[in-house]
Order: sequence, then structure tokens, then C-alpha cells
Amino acid sequence: MKHLNIGLFGFGTVGQGLYDVLKRIDSDNVHIKRICVRDIHKRRSVDADFTDNPDDVFCDKDINLIVELIDDAEAAYDIVKRALKSRIPVVSGNKKMLGHHLIELIDLQEQYNTALLYDASACGSIPVIRNLEEYYDNDLLCSVKGILNGSSNFILSKIFNEHMSYNDALKLAQDLGFAESNPTLDIDGWDSLFKLIIVTMHAFGVYVAPDEIFTYGISTMNDSDIRFAREKERRIKLVAHVEKVDDKLFMCVIPQLISRNKYIYSVEDEFNGVVIKGLFYDKQFMFGRGAGGHPTGSAVLSDITACAYNYRYEYKKRNDSVLPTYTNDHRFRIYFRYKTAEQRDLLTFHQIREQYTSDEYNYIVGDVSLANLKACQEALRTPECFVAAYPFD
Repeated sequence: MKHLNIGLFGFGTVGQGLYDVLKRIDSDNVHIKRICVRDIHKRRSVDADFTDNPDDVFCDKDINLIVELIDDAEAAYDIVKRALKSRIPVVSGNKKMLGHHLIELIDLQEQYNTALLYDASACGSIPVIRNLEEYYDNDLLCSVKGILNGSSNFILSKIFNEHMSYNDALKLAQDLGFAESNPTLDIDGWDSLFKLIIVTMHAFGVYVAPDEIFTYGISTMNDSDIRFAREKERRIKLVAHVEKVDDKLFMCVIPQLISRNKYIYSVEDEFNGVVIKGLFYDKQFMFGRGAGGHPTGSAVLSDITACAYNYRYEYKKRNDSVLPTYTNDHRFRIYFRYKTAEQRDLLTFHQIREQYTSDEYNYIVGDVSLANLKACQEALRTPECFVAAYPFD
């Protein structure tokens, strides 16, 4: 195991978490040499070498690992790209940046023979990427599905378990540091989307751009939707899903009405849960904390330790002779709450299984295509509408 001198970018919740974890384990082989932050004048309660100039990190000859933990996706992209071109291994936690630039960064890793690791970006403390790389590196994998965002799951848990209002649950998540002051990335599904893109690359060897995937969150959910779920003895969970059917691949992020017999029904608070399904081994379940500084900082440390042993992703699935083709040509049952006739006409139901009308709101349960949902994605983002997948089992 080689000695690592880290140049750390960012000292927010996760950066502080990593610092605390390293201090607790008191490793002789891993040391944070310098920390680059945006505001050098901000008061911090740690004794470390801070700078606001990236050159102070990249020009330090002692630094042999870059760890990027900032929330600005474009700035993170510049840092990671510069590290790879400088042949300095890099660990990143920025899933938005990875979701948009993954193919280019894979190519840069190969061109400069330098590793980029990002297990911590996908599911917090769950090592899903490395498991997909090493254990599920064959054609037997059918699907990966789960709760990939701890913030939205915390909110939903408080609503269904403690009967909190949506706004109160959101405020509590923000107060505890599980959700940002602007929670859009979490509650509208974008955070889960970027993680799903990363997971899909390692599960199936296919990259799908963010704007091609139907993404819908919980920000328009209201008491009527919660009441419907309770009447059906289900819970609403925000679920990211990729599945291979024959030679086709479909993906989506959507709230789902989850029945009691499903693994993720009982995934509560800021935890994540991932179900991996294979052709012959059926389902395997991975569970762990998906939000918070120390759990995510611990996951970053796992990536750092892997770098110390010269580990790198091989992207084995990309080399398959026949890769699945991405498609939105897939039908499934949904619950759709709406207000106006114009909103009702947004979706074409191939089969209607249940419907309800009133002066206040209406809903339909029926089968629609993923392509239809994708085409109407923006029009459905209104408080008068809510869509949730409604699996049969």
C-alpha cells in the first residue's frame, strides 16, 4: 500500500466527513496535504492547510491523489479533467458531473493511464459500483432497481411513518443536513438520475444521456396521493430503475407505489436500498446509508484506499460484443392524478384499470408507455398532477 498525500477540493458536509473519518482512524498511509475551498476567509474549526487557488494543489509535487468533493458540477469537471491530464489519480463524489461527462472521462482515463474512482457518488455507503464491476461482470444481470437518494427517502419515511406533512418533513431533512436549502436535485429525481446513469454504465456497459431518460420526482405529491397509497396498503418511494429485456434497455426515475413484500418497502430514513436481479440468482439486496457526511466520507475513504492499491475500473461490460439498445418503448401500470381535461389528455392509456373523478381532483390507474411519459415530462411537473408507477406485485 503506497503512501497518499491528498489534495482535497471542497470542505462541505462530505469533505468535513472525510476529514473526521481520517482523523478517527489515524492512518499512517493517508494524509490530507492541502484543502482548496471557495471561501478562504470562512472560519473553520480544523487545523489544516487551506487555499483558494487550485494551482496550489496541482503544483504541489508531494500530492499524488486528488479528491474532489464540491457541489459545482462544471468546476468538478475541470478539476477531474485536469487531474487525469496531469496523470494524478482522482476520486470524485460529483454524480451530476459524472452523469454528463462519463464517456469523456473514461476515454481520458485510458489515454493518460490514470484512475478515476467514484463509488461514493452512486449510493453513499453502498459499494454498488465495485460489486457490479467485479461480481456481476457477466451477461446474467437483468436489472438494477432501488432507492438511490437518501434525502427524498427520509422525507417519504417521515410522511408515511410519522404522518408528517411534506413541508415539515422537507424542513427537518434540511435541518439535519440530509437535504440542501434548494432541494430540487433530490426531490425532483435528478440526483437519482445521475446515479442511475453511472450504475447503468457499470451494469450494462451503456451510457445514456440525462435528457433521454424519463425523470419525475415527489415535489408535486399531495395528501390525495398519500391517502391513495395507504388505501392500497403501499408506500410511495422514489425509485431509479434500469432493466434489460432481450436486447433492449429501459431506464427511468419515478415514484413507485411499493407493496409490503418488496425489499425497498422497509428502507427508511436516509438509507438507500438497491435490488440487483440476475437471470439465475434471482434478487440480491444491498442496503446502507445514502446521505450524511460521515457515511459518504467513509465511502470516499474506500475509494482512496482502492487508489492506494492501484485499483481502477475496467468497464468490462463496454467490451461486450453486443450491447443492449436503449429504448422508451416499454409499458407499465401507473397511478395518475390530474385536475383538468387537458391534463388527462396528456397521457394515452392502453388500458384503464381504475378511475375516480371529483370536483377537487381525479385519478386514473392504467397502462401507459414510457415514451408517452417522457414526451409529456415537463407538462406533468405541476402541483395539479402526480405520476407514480404502480407495479402489479
